[in-house]
Amino acid sequence: MNAQANNRIALRLVGVVVLMGALAWAAVPFYDWFCRVTGYGGTTNVAEAESDVILDELVTVRFDANTAKGMDWQFKPVQREMTLRIGETGLAFYEAYNPTDRVIAGTASYNVAPDLAGYYFDKIDCFCFTEQVLQPGERVQMPVSFYVDPALVKDRDAGHIRQITLSYTFYETKLPEQQAALGPAVTAPVN
Repeated sequence: MNAQANNRIALRLVGVVVLMGALAWAAVPFYDWFCRVTGYGGTTNVAEAESDVILDELVTVRFDANTAKGMDWQFKPVQREMTLRIGETGLAFYEAYNPTDRVIAGTASYNVAPDLAGYYFDKIDCFCFTEQVLQPGERVQMPVSFYVDPALVKDRDAGHIRQITLSYTFYETKLPEQQAALGPAVTAPVN
């Protein structure tokens, strides 16, 4: 092989590596977009306001809470389920408690089951994907405001769904720099 052929092969290999890097970088935002558009994996929609239409049909929303391995918080829904009319706005609360003697930051991810319902489950306000920082012994209630889109009843595949589970999982995250710089907090006795 001559030097010119080697240079072409090297240039092609560099191009392949750059293309693979670009595709890997774009995979996460593309997958997030795909899930939001299709409701795949129980991904919900985000609504700017309440629904204009409220049907006389009922839907029961169950609330589930989990913590990832290594997350020391106690996390639970304040109420286990809520029955409301399709299109009606619901307001539910989840409670997080830090029973440890250290400051812990966490972020929640969510999903909706069955997966088909995700496309019709619209969250107006939510604590998910927002970093929460709890001091030692701190207990907080976090709201989620939502409705089930009335278009659900017209969907050929999802129109029969009348029970939906909204599930959150909290993961421990790195403390924000300003919190980490403060060092361990002085704690009061936990009741």
